Amino acid sequence: MLSRRKFLERTSTSAALGAVALPLATWISSEAQAEETIGQGGSWNVSWPSRLTGKHRALFDVAEVESGYGVWRASAWAGQYMEVLKVPEKEITPVIVLRHNAIVLAMQQSFWDKYEIGKAKAVTHPLTLKPTDRNPVLLDETSGIPAPFNRAGVHKQLARGVVVLACNLALQDCVEQIKAKDGLDQEAAHKAAVAQLIPGVILQPSGVFAAILAQESGCSYVRSS
Repeated sequence: MLSRRKFLERTSTSAALGAVALPLATWISSEAQAEETIGQGGSWNVSWPSRLTGKHRALFDVAEVESGYGVWRASAWAGQYMEVLKVPEKEITPVIVLRHNAIVLAMQQSFWDKYEIGKAKAVTHPLTLKPTDRNPVLLDETSGIPAPFNRAGVHKQLARGVVVLACNLALQDCVEQIKAKDGLDQEAAHKAAVAQLIPGVILQPSGVFAAILAQESGCSYVRSS
């Protein structure tokens, strides 16, 4: 694995940068975000492979927080293909899977603030390497992140059409935090956790499920963290 400094140096010239599954009925929320995240009618949302239309497809398997570098690497790869190989952006299709310890990267900043995720996970800023209470994959130019790294945030990639998937099994860690702090039961805590996912992130039965389906849909596998 590259050191953080070497990773940043090599990408700075780029053009862009376990728990048991719950019964499905406990995951259904009336909120529109939950329907997009999980799927309509109580079924899993597995329509995303139809969005993988580019000639160049890669799955970035992100299992650790690692200052958000696993997510940044997906943007760096796309930028390098555009810069070096002159590939049109429409022909580049990254898929990001957030699983295991990296599930917290799929959560909104409000979740990080309330449950003190930065402190609990000893998260460091991707550029300064100092401790931070911010979700590193939500940092951009408004947070002082310079180009080209300001395009690497998960929200920026989602806006460009990148598919971002989250592991339901790992999400149970977030559910347990909600249960402990807020005194909610399993069903209510799970609904609260789903509501705290970054809009556009799609929940899958597991990270392994998502990773294999992405590879069966033509993505090359990249261990991204």
